[in-house]
Amino acid sequence: MHDAAVSQRPARKHRTGTSGRLLAALADLARHKSRLTHHHEASWASITFAGTRHRVTLEFRGTEAIEAGENFIALLPEHEFAIPGQLVADAAVIEVDHCLDPAVLSVTCELLLLEES
Repeated sequence: MHDAAVSQRPARKHRTGTSGRLLAALADLARHKSRLTHHHEASWASITFAGTRHRVTLEFRGTEAIEAGENFIALLPEHEFAIPGQLVADAAVIEVDHCLDPAVLSVTCELLLLEES
C-alpha cells in the first residue's frame, strides 16, 4: 500500500512503475496545471481480476488552472488511458471543492486499474 501527501515534500520529477505512469497520465489530462496533494494506492482483487485502486487529489490554483480542472472533471470518466500492462476499468470524480478567494479547485478521483493478462 502506498500513501503520499506530496504537498509536504518536493514533487519527484520522474516516477516509476504503474503509479508513476498513472500520475503522469493524470497530469497530462490536467494539462500540467495541477498539483498533486494526495495519492493512496491499495491492492484490489476479485475472483477473476487483480489490480489496484487509486485515490488521487489534485489542486488547481488560479483562473487558468481552474479552467483546466473543470476540463479534467468533464473528461476523466470517459478518458482512455494508455498505461502499459494496465486497463483502467473505472475512473470517477468523487469530490470537488471550489473556493473563490483564493481561486482554488480541489478534485478527488478514484481509479481502478486491472492487470492485463
